[in-house]
Amino acid sequence: MNRFVASEMERLTNILKKDQSPDGSWDYAFETGVSTDAYMIILLRSLEIHEEKLVQALVERIISKQEKNGAWKVFYDEDQGNLSATIEAYYGLLYSGFVHSDAPHMVQAKQFILKQGGLNKAGMFTKIMLALTGQEAWPNLFPIPLEAILLPGYSPLNIYDISVFGRANIVPIMLLAHKKYRLTTSRTPDLSHLYAQRDLYSDHDIYWEQMRTIEWRNYLSSLTNSLQSSFHTLSNLEEIAAEQAKQYMLKRVEPDGTLLNYFSATFLMIYALLSLGISKKDKRITNAVNGLKSMATFIDGKIHMQYTTADVWNTSLISYALQEAGITENAEVIQKANRYLFSRQQYKYGDWVVHNTYTRPGGWGFSNLNTIHPDVDDTTASLRAVRKDIASQPDLHQVWERGTQWGIAMQNNDGGWPSFERNVDKKILNLLPVQGAKLLLLDPSTADLTGRTLEFLGNFTNLNQSHSLIKRGVDWLRKDQKQNGSWYGRWGICYIYGTWAAVTGLMACGANSETPMVRKAVQWLKEIQNEDGGWGESCKSDTEKSYVPLNASTLTHTAWAVDALIAASPTTTPAIENGIQFLIEKGNNRDWTSDYPKGQGMGGAFYIHYHSYRYIWPLLTLSHYKQKFF
Repeated sequence: MNRFVASEMERLTNILKKDQSPDGSWDYAFETGVSTDAYMIILLRSLEIHEEKLVQALVERIISKQEKNGAWKVFYDEDQGNLSATIEAYYGLLYSGFVHSDAPHMVQAKQFILKQGGLNKAGMFTKIMLALTGQEAWPNLFPIPLEAILLPGYSPLNIYDISVFGRANIVPIMLLAHKKYRLTTSRTPDLSHLYAQRDLYSDHDIYWEQMRTIEWRNYLSSLTNSLQSSFHTLSNLEEIAAEQAKQYMLKRVEPDGTLLNYFSATFLMIYALLSLGISKKDKRITNAVNGLKSMATFIDGKIHMQYTTADVWNTSLISYALQEAGITENAEVIQKANRYLFSRQQYKYGDWVVHNTYTRPGGWGFSNLNTIHPDVDDTTASLRAVRKDIASQPDLHQVWERGTQWGIAMQNNDGGWPSFERNVDKKILNLLPVQGAKLLLLDPSTADLTGRTLEFLGNFTNLNQSHSLIKRGVDWLRKDQKQNGSWYGRWGICYIYGTWAAVTGLMACGANSETPMVRKAVQWLKEIQNEDGGWGESCKSDTEKSYVPLNASTLTHTAWAVDALIAASPTTTPAIENGIQFLIEKGNNRDWTSDYPKGQGMGGAFYIHYHSYRYIWPLLTLSHYKQKFF
């Protein structure tokens, strides 16, 4: 076995060395289905930007992903298909002008859409896109009025109580809904044939009425009414709120012209700026479009508009994995990677400072050009990667100090760690009638962030295991563990991911194989191991809120599970050996499990296939196996 482990590690290491970019980063694709491809077509046509080669290339990719029944899916085992994704793909293809509605595959798509309830049953964000491009009427009252952006920080609820990734999308939507903005062109297709009912507007009104709960409406009404006394007239209030929304967006534009490097937020920002009378040819608009175009990548020879880039995340994980595999910190591949990471540490204040007033900047973000949008996971991942360089170079100690201080300071009051901002977890926001509100609008403590932060603190800092920071994090994990022994992971799929993060974090902070939390988790992992020695979990776990087996094994899920077992086991076990055998035998496997999403942004709608994961996690797990059991 040892020889085969070493051989597979060498194979993975060589692939990663070969794929490194000249700047030292790894730009493996961040793939998210076809929605961004369709939205790019819609955006280019709306702005009357004639990039025909790009549009044609996007059309080809969208068509290549269509299922035999005419639908598009967001993950392989999604029942018949995804209604919103299919509507978006159909709309993008039709708006392109290169595809006609009577084409057989479009007829199939139309039939699927109507069978699933038509445009009437689309998700909220799809309906917003349809409204702003003239396919549907805006509601008379949107769930969050524009004036809410003016609620002060001392208010029981204000805009900064929404997560930064939710806020980046919600602010432009608030402005667009307030103005009921619609942008059509001479090429805008008519999608009225996709409504399943003839009485369109009554059905439309019912939909939006269902999106507003009485509790939320009454609560927000009392808050916004309190603003009236601060301004002379309602029109003045609206004018000030519109300007505030505009400035919020523009002050968070990254060097590439995008809003925090997010495709959806940038797409919405462009339309929001147009709604304020800004010209389509304005530099802020063209820069934003060019920023979105710069995030394009090629997958299997076809272009894909990435939702964001994952260069910092990829690079931090790969640099660390290679070092764990035995590549020294002085090797050129590591030196190049770490120089890139040093250049991406952030020294500007971002929205995180609102809830973390006395902390200096020093974190890392996810995307290549993030400058004001750090997160805890990328910060600890980057610090793991550069730690050996820093230890040997005293002039770099401030990099370590500022990074660790920033990450530690992000601990929530409940003891766990969030992704982007402290204590953004007001439960009343669950009343807010927004699709995926709990995932989109809140940034609570999660098992994956808490576990990975504890693993960093326990293994790579001098914090004593009895330190209050550690104890509070461990206590949070104890309370969060599910009855079956698993933990839910917010940013991965799903319970296997969360359990891996929690177990490795606990073991780094003084737990052992007999610790009750660890023992329960190990037993659960053994129970769900597949006959082929691997593990696999369905994206359905996200929406079912309980573990759903994939009925197939994947490299990434297997690597997570085995790494957790290695950390928790003083000696190797049959479960570990069978998992290692799977990683070795299936390392070159290329089938649907290779492309299956291992990350998620919003359950039921937004899943991520990280193209780097098939190399990173097996290499890291094999390395830990070698270190502990060879």
